[in-house]
Amino acid sequence: MSWLYTLAIVLFVVIVYALVNALRFKKAVTTLTQEEFIEGYRKAQLIDVREPKEFDGGHILGARNVPTSQLRQRYKEIRPDKPVYLYCQNAGRSARAAMLLKKKGYDQVFQLQGGYKNWTGKIKVK
Repeated sequence: MSWLYTLAIVLFVVIVYALVNALRFKKAVTTLTQEEFIEGYRKAQLIDVREPKEFDGGHILGARNVPTSQLRQRYKEIRPDKPVYLYCQNAGRSARAAMLLKKKGYDQVFQLQGGYKNWTGKIKVK
């Protein structure tokens, strides 16, 4: 019986943690549909937060590659006074990147809904 009690507590903690993180992500970034993303990304800083090998395999035309694994060291390359449009493969890494940028004082942070895997616009392959 005690293992059931322990399991219930662990599941409760995991669910609460997931909900808190989801709320933090939602507060840190505005998610845009592809149409909304296209409307604004040319006037913003378009950042692909995937790893270089993924970026080289194909990326949205005009994007710069600043992988999430390097963002803590390279975030100053991104101007805080201009909108930042982020994307990754499916929107998980871009949400984490948005949280980091928000903590560093960036207030205009947007991400592509569904990420690059759902992108149907223009791309560039290296």
